[in-house]
Parts: sequence; structure tokens; C-alpha cells
Amino acid sequence: MKNIEIKSSATLYNDISELNEEDKYLMDKAIEARGKAYAPYSKFSVGAALLLDNGVVVLGNNQENAAYPSGMCAERVAIWRAGSEYPDMKVLKLAISASSSISKVDKPVGPCGACRQSLSEYEIKQKQPFPILFMGEVGEIIKTDSLNALLPFSFDSSYL
Repeated sequence: MKNIEIKSSATLYNDISELNEEDKYLMDKAIEARGKAYAPYSKFSVGAALLLDNGVVVLGNNQENAAYPSGMCAERVAIWRAGSEYPDMKVLKLAISASSSISKVDKPVGPCGACRQSLSEYEIKQKQPFPILFMGEVGEIIKTDSLNALLPFSFDSSYL
């Protein structure tokens, strides 16, 4: 038996004012998208903004359904929209923001497991990682260089 050590790194910003202009713009777009989320059941709204290599910013937000499994997360709405509308464009960066109408979300909210898997597929497809920034409604922001920082030992087509 042998222990394997897994290391991951990220940058922690105290708030949005510490981001560079491009990251701040993208996070502002994620916040804008969050405001259009359809979350009548959980009261938890998420917005995502993807920057593509053609300069287009693709937005997504969570879309809930009374049959909970039928809803969709903001990150997958955005990545699938980008894949559908701009299939040959690479994702350069993703920003995510979450809020709740029940309580203040003041810590970073990363993508769920299903979204991590979907985002991983796009990094693999484009043969290029992309940074991911995520925050709550206010406060700290985490920035990773790649989805691999969030999903070590990811599943990909090499297992099929």
C-alpha cells in the first residue's frame, strides 16, 4: 500500500475589488446572470459567466423545476449554451456567483459535482484548462487555474 498526496492550489481574494479588470467584469456578469435565475423552490440563485476566445461572454443561471432533478445548474446552462452556440470557441475563464433570498451567502460557492464533471469534459475537449472564479453574494472569491484543482481523479473518455 502507498499513500498518494494530492495538492491543489487556489488564490483567495478578500472581495471583488481585488480582482483585475477582466475578472471583475466577468464576475459582474455572473452576478447579473444570478439576478435572472429561476429558483422559486430553493431560493438559492446562481449565475455563471463564461469568457470565450472570440470575446463573447456566455451567461447561465440555475433553472429549477418542481420535479427537482429536472432543474439545471447555472454552470451547465452556460457551458452547454456555449457548446451549442459557439462549438469551435474555447472557454478562457468562468465566473460563478451565488445568493439566497433566505440568508446572506458570504463565502465562496463552488460548482457541484455534476457541474465539475461537465466542466472537466470541456477542458478535455479543448485541450486547455481554464480558470474558475467563484464567490457567494458578497465577500471572498476563490480562483483556481483549472477544474483539476476542484476535481482530482476526474472521469474521462479514457475509461470507456
